[in-house]
Amino acid sequence: MDNFCEKIFAGDVRASARLMRLVDDRTAGYEEYMKPVWKRAGRAHIIGITGAPGSGKSTMTDQLITRFRSEGKTVGVVAIDPTSPFSGGAILGDRIRMAGHSTDEGVFIRSVGTRGHLGGLSVSTMDITAVMDAMGKDVIIIETVGVGQDEVEIAMVADTCIVVTVPGMGDDIQAIKAGIFEIADIFIVNKADRDGAERTAGDLEMMLEITPRRSGWKVPVLRTAASSGEGIDEVVSVINAHKAFCGGNIKSARLEDRLLHVAYGVVREKIVREVFSEEKLRSLLREGADPYSAVDRLWHGEARGVGAAE
Repeated sequence: MDNFCEKIFAGDVRASARLMRLVDDRTAGYEEYMKPVWKRAGRAHIIGITGAPGSGKSTMTDQLITRFRSEGKTVGVVAIDPTSPFSGGAILGDRIRMAGHSTDEGVFIRSVGTRGHLGGLSVSTMDITAVMDAMGKDVIIIETVGVGQDEVEIAMVADTCIVVTVPGMGDDIQAIKAGIFEIADIFIVNKADRDGAERTAGDLEMMLEITPRRSGWKVPVLRTAASSGEGIDEVVSVINAHKAFCGGNIKSARLEDRLLHVAYGVVREKIVREVFSEEKLRSLLREGADPYSAVDRLWHGEARGVGAAE
């Protein structure tokens, strides 16, 4: 195990990709590899990009990769994609848009399926992010699937959280109504060459003026046209400014939140795996138990074996 992990710490792509597969599939024994990996976490700057479908998140990510690479930084990308209902894997729409970086050894892109997980993140996202961190990536970008108002988990795991919106899709109203308004460190009005961009940006700026921010960071509203690269340099500049603003205190707090988020996920997985397995539940339901009674019996240890009697 030590030799395998040392390869990852040295940036070995094949070993890292193999561990990411074990993590994503939740293969038995993956936890032992993740213990030393998590001890190396906290070095990379993690950027979360969220927003409604069609707002240009993938194009934005592609442009950010290019700019960070021009600064000499290595980049990891975790692209959260919808899960295929047939294979269970990720539908690789986001990765296709970043295909131009596929031959760049300084870029590692991993697509992860949501597998029905709400909140915009896959259960294994944080472990995969930690592997990229342990590889030595300077910047890690997490691009969420784009489910809208529920996509607030990213605020718990990203050092810098970017919310992307566009004019003409009602996103200005969604951002004002939804929890995603409070999680943004940076707002971006993308496709700013469209009509209504100034109004959307103005609405966001007005709401930010009356929304208190505990961190002291003044959330900017930037305008971009990611498809042409317009405004991307300013986005990178503000990301770097936010990284400097965070310093040690905020980053340390967010790393602690990240570790707690993973720990809770491990607890949930163990409970489901060891107590609430589908096989055990089906057995009790076939015996005539209602759903509530079946769960109660499993929770209180009355059905430790498949088909166990009361």
